[in-house]
Amino acid sequence: MKKSIIHKQLVKKNWYCVDATNKILGRLSSNIASYLRGKNKPEYSRNLDNGDYIIVINAKKILVTGKKQNDKIYYHHTGYIGGIKKIKFQDMLSMYPERIIYLAVKGMLPKGILGRNMLKKLKIFSTENHNHQSQNPIFLKI
Repeated sequence: MKKSIIHKQLVKKNWYCVDATNKILGRLSSNIASYLRGKNKPEYSRNLDNGDYIIVINAKKILVTGKKQNDKIYYHHTGYIGGIKKIKFQDMLSMYPERIIYLAVKGMLPKGILGRNMLKKLKIFSTENHNHQSQNPIFLKI
């Protein structure tokens, strides 16, 4: 078997737009992560960032299944002793709806510099308005 090597300069990156209205968080995030990694392309390579740009609109209308709406808690640590902070899903949805999708996709990408570069191609907006009309994004039905 022969494997062709793809060079970074030859990779064409497309722009896609995804509407998160009434979508399940985990299923939407896994699809977004696969597009960011480039798994939808035939020239996929796990050690190269050949994924596409993704614009997510209506992040405040995301859904979760089961009792996660009331029970899910997000934790972070400030770095100081006893500095663990927690915020419930409902509060996060009302204050920072973009951060919910960001954290879900971040956990599904590779760890390290490659994953951080992939995550920079994710643009999330809580409303329907976004400032990337000039890139002519293709509407992606997930």
